[in-house]
Amino acid sequence: MAQNTPQSAELAQLLQTGPFHLALRSALTERGLALTRVQHKLAQRGITIGVTSLSYWQQGARRPQRPESLRAVRALEEVLELPAHSLHRLLVPEGAARPETERPAARTYRSLVAPAAALQQLFAELETPVDGGLHTVGHHERVAIGPERQLLTRESLQVVRAHRDGVDRYVAIHRGESGCETSRVRVRAAENCRLGRVRGHAETGVVVAELLFDTRLRAGDTHVFGYVFEDGSGGPSTEYLRGFSFAGGQYVLQVRFDDAALPVRCRRFAQTSAGAPRSGQQDLTLSGRHRAVHLVEQGVRPGILGIAWDWG
Repeated sequence: MAQNTPQSAELAQLLQTGPFHLALRSALTERGLALTRVQHKLAQRGITIGVTSLSYWQQGARRPQRPESLRAVRALEEVLELPAHSLHRLLVPEGAARPETERPAARTYRSLVAPAAALQQLFAELETPVDGGLHTVGHHERVAIGPERQLLTRESLQVVRAHRDGVDRYVAIHRGESGCETSRVRVRAAENCRLGRVRGHAETGVVVAELLFDTRLRAGDTHVFGYVFEDGSGGPSTEYLRGFSFAGGQYVLQVRFDDAALPVRCRRFAQTSAGAPRSGQQDLTLSGRHRAVHLVEQGVRPGILGIAWDWG
């Protein structure tokens, strides 16, 4: 039976989202096992498979599909000391075969983002699906709150991995505070991307921006890029939150306050969906010099994470 041996954040992420060949390759690297050694251990369990086949599997050149190959994958979970079904489910979730590039299981945006109808309208205007073929494996956000208690800017440095071939863009979402004038919101591509189309929904203060890559990603490829939303048009801000469709990856959120407008209390929180009660609340202390608070989540779960604050 497979053991639940401690895993790196990258391996844990890949076991959640795939693709299979990258998860297998990461597990082999982390365990430090040569393919010949893996072949020997499988033979001890009555599984006969060639080193060439194992090599093709980890390269993504071939995919285990036949019943005997799937039995070998289950035995691989034991050899590599992985949780039971963790590799197998990337190939045959709930008994149905899926192609390597299929979208990993995810929480829908409707459950994470309010108002979902406005977001769907904006995505329709861009003629792009809500799932753009990417999931986040690392995200560092910095939010600046101005002297009038308004959200001034939010900067993002993001690492994504493609779960299908041909992805060449990412659609970033911004929701301003009450009174936000979407026509005044500016978007800037900071690195490794170019700004494409920008659309706003005036009634809800939602803005979406298309960030174009200079390359087409294949399934399993990663991309690092940065962008900035400049706002300042809305009313007083009392929280910042982000929804996550996919499990895995690291998220860092830093909120910095102007010296002229400091909150009396800050706390982190989590939610399973937009309308769910908040849990995991924890007080955060403003750093003395930089007037900032932050949270770090090493293994994100589908749902919502954020920081809220009270004004005196």
